[in-house]
Amino acid sequence: MIFGEASGNGHSPDAAKVDVRVDAPSGTIVLNFKSKRNAMSRSLMDQLTQAFQDLHLEKRVRAVILTGAGDAFCSGTDLQELQEAAQNDDQGFAVWFDDVERLKTLYETMIQFPKPIIAAVNGMAAGTGLGLVAAADIVIAAPTAQFSTPEPKRGLVSGLVTPLLAFRIGGGLAANWLLRSQTIDARRAFEIGLVHELVETDLLWAKAQAIAAEVAESAAESILITKRMLYESVGEDLTKFMASAAASMATARTTEAAQEGITAFLEKRSPKWP
Repeated sequence: MIFGEASGNGHSPDAAKVDVRVDAPSGTIVLNFKSKRNAMSRSLMDQLTQAFQDLHLEKRVRAVILTGAGDAFCSGTDLQELQEAAQNDDQGFAVWFDDVERLKTLYETMIQFPKPIIAAVNGMAAGTGLGLVAAADIVIAAPTAQFSTPEPKRGLVSGLVTPLLAFRIGGGLAANWLLRSQTIDARRAFEIGLVHELVETDLLWAKAQAIAAEVAESAAESILITKRMLYESVGEDLTKFMASAAASMATARTTEAAQEGITAFLEKRSPKWP
């Protein structure tokens, strides 16, 4: 574990929460939902978006570090929440669509964020957690990090992660990864360009801080303009693709395959596809 125990913030120990701290010139966001390996719940999505908005306004912060508590970065969507929505015949689709819109808002907040985002990947980054990595600007990873696209094996689609991965590593590599629902290690992620540096686990936090300090040596306005140019060159098309991906992602959650895949995963058995 990189950061030690999270400080209390009014949440129960098992609740989804995001810890935020400022160590100028960096701000750090820690996903802290260890009971579910930092799974992306609705609460976690909302707290993450708010954390980025808060650090946007913090003038002392020149770069933001994003990491996970415990032995995972983010294990993906909270499938228990998805299953509960599936059991609500009247409002299931509305809940799924709202969930996807929340996730889209989070990714767009990151893509358009005016300060560099450094993802310090300490363990598994799966599904929507992989999307967080792909939405970051700079990615460092420990040897224990893994990156996974498990959605098709659970009757789902990668949805919003698909355009983000295609943007970061190219369409060909993204297609091979997504269609085979692969899990890759940190070395392979480095080889394909998703990860920029490999760092020993006990040095991950220090390296992230060093990168933030390196960013802070440049003029804040120069960094802001550079990020704006990066967004204008590719980000506007990316957000357009994400809009259609969000619709596909929400629709896929309504299928029989999705219900079977989620149930099978939670019951720890192989799915029986319809």
